[in-house]
Amino acid sequence: MTMQIKKLASSPSRAGRHLQRYNQGFRLVVGCIPYRIRKNNNSPTIHGTLIEDLEVLLISSQKSPRMMFPKGGWELDEDIELAASRETLEEAGVIGDLGVSIFLKTILSNKCNDKLGEWVFKSKSQEKYHEGSMFSLLVTEELDVWPEKDVRQRVWMSVEEAREVCAHSWMKEALDAFVCQFNPRQRVVEEEPLASCRLELCRTDELRLSIGGQSADEDVDCYLFS
Repeated sequence: MTMQIKKLASSPSRAGRHLQRYNQGFRLVVGCIPYRIRKNNNSPTIHGTLIEDLEVLLISSQKSPRMMFPKGGWELDEDIELAASRETLEEAGVIGDLGVSIFLKTILSNKCNDKLGEWVFKSKSQEKYHEGSMFSLLVTEELDVWPEKDVRQRVWMSVEEAREVCAHSWMKEALDAFVCQFNPRQRVVEEEPLASCRLELCRTDELRLSIGGQSADEDVDCYLFS
């Protein structure tokens, strides 16, 4: 799939909605948390030190300086993994391995899923509901030229810095899910009785259904199932 993605680097970003996927009226979008391990880390260790050596890549919005992770529409002529990789190349100009690398899967004591989770949120600009899926992507190549280079900025930063500046609360939850893959002690119990589901109203202008056990940020409005 890497060669297929590389061919897109010299092409313009996809536009239009004629191939857009929907699920019960929700537009399906997919994105990635691109990451790398700092070069000064000679051998990755788990118990609390690896998180500090992680860097994640954020991009600016086309219309404002707000920072976020790359994401976009999942279309009918591609599977979800290709869509995630394509959107990340178009918006952030990076190529890599989707999901946690095989090497890290062998040294992590917890089970790691390639998909970080799914979130249903309401677009503030379009007033429409979206169902978003997020993956992690271990960056192997950073391009000098990519489709949206002239309309976005990309910035590498620490996990804590990313959590502070990311404009979307559902993406912050995806970041927390990503971090949990490296620190089993922070992992939320995945299987809870249905009776434990609760509906929580938060102060924000996004309506968001979150599949998972993360808590809501106070600066975001959402209905949160956890």
